[in-house]
Amino acid sequence: MVEEARDGSALHLKVKDAIIQLINDGEYKPNSQLPTEAEFCEKYSVSRTTVRTALQQLTTEGYVYRKRGSGTFVSANKVKQILTTTVDHFSSQISMQGKKPLIKVIKLEVIPADEFLCEQLKLQEGEPVNMLERIRFVNDEPIQFETAYLPWYKTPALNKQGCEKSLYSQLETQFRLKINRTIETLELFIADQEAAEKLNIEVGDPCFSLDTLAHLHDESIIEYSRTIYRGDLAHFVIERNY
Repeated sequence: MVEEARDGSALHLKVKDAIIQLINDGEYKPNSQLPTEAEFCEKYSVSRTTVRTALQQLTTEGYVYRKRGSGTFVSANKVKQILTTTVDHFSSQISMQGKKPLIKVIKLEVIPADEFLCEQLKLQEGEPVNMLERIRFVNDEPIQFETAYLPWYKTPALNKQGCEKSLYSQLETQFRLKINRTIETLELFIADQEAAEKLNIEVGDPCFSLDTLAHLHDESIIEYSRTIYRGDLAHFVIERNY
């Protein structure tokens, strides 16, 4: 049975929110150890089951992490990324937060377009496509795994080294292809084997999946990509002007 507070809400949510507030206020510093379950039970006058549920949710949401045999620790600050603009690319956004960005190309090869890629890129089945796989790091920790597909006839001999800085800048520099707009779809994603290996996480860990279609000024599609973000490190900001 779920314990409830006087206002009818679940007690573990009250405990979770209280711990988050202490983290945000700096009471619990990044990478510092949290009090024990017993200490939280006494502090909030709740059962150990309630505390464990709260800590499990905090772990899933990336606020804390657990070390077997050592306890529970506060996670480092999440990496903020702005989704409302493509002007400031990944490296710029991360550097402005005082962190060290790095992009590594792990694969760049030409593949034939299958039915799915034909639909996304408006190609004929079997047409050549550049497949680009990259991992983005923040302070040497993998945070994003991206697979991008680009029509080969528009991007022949795509420069691998340039893609380790900014793909969109490389498209403009090498091919004079300037991105006009993107359509992006963000969903929750449970880490599969590939994502777990690339991002140094466990299968089943919560992530975000961002699908992107990039359009040129003539409205042709130059890129389809899927980026998997670690749920424990990603923090998105969306700004709307009215």
